[in-house]
Amino acid sequence: MASHSNAAIARSGNNSFLRLAAALSTLAGWCAAAMIVAAVAITCQMIVVRFVLNGSTIWQTEAVIYLIIAATLVGLPYVQRLRGHVNVDLIPLSLAPRARFALAVLTAVLSIAITAVMLWYGFEYWHFAWERGWRSDTVWGVRLWIPYLSIPVGFGLLLLQLVADLVAVLTGVDKPFGLE
Repeated sequence: MASHSNAAIARSGNNSFLRLAAALSTLAGWCAAAMIVAAVAITCQMIVVRFVLNGSTIWQTEAVIYLIIAATLVGLPYVQRLRGHVNVDLIPLSLAPRARFALAVLTAVLSIAITAVMLWYGFEYWHFAWERGWRSDTVWGVRLWIPYLSIPVGFGLLLLQLVADLVAVLTGVDKPFGLE
């Protein structure tokens, strides 16, 4: 059985920016959960249509794939807020408080930079699909800008949560890596 990290949920204190980021991350988590529930319901409906009613399905498989991918991307900021991403806290635990603070700032800045690049290229990819009217090569022919929208939305909200985490550490609202 996996154990839970000692790090607590990211704190927001009385900072309105941190509370807004936390609220948006929580909303994104609820949306991701709803997408997973919708994907499960569509899968059940597809099973009934195929194997009970002996009918054919057209859109279900593609919809489930897009929903699960979107749930993964849109759920990123919520998992970051809960500090649920895989981490190894052996190094932060072994460091002195000042070195732990410096490492937290460094990793936050690097994470923000990488996420910003992903947001940039994700937005560009979504915009190409929207501007050029891309459609999937299936019978359903879904307009691809709709599922691709989850890329810039997910990375944009993750970027916001990462910036909020950095602000919380820099202002002393939260401890580096959530460790006491």
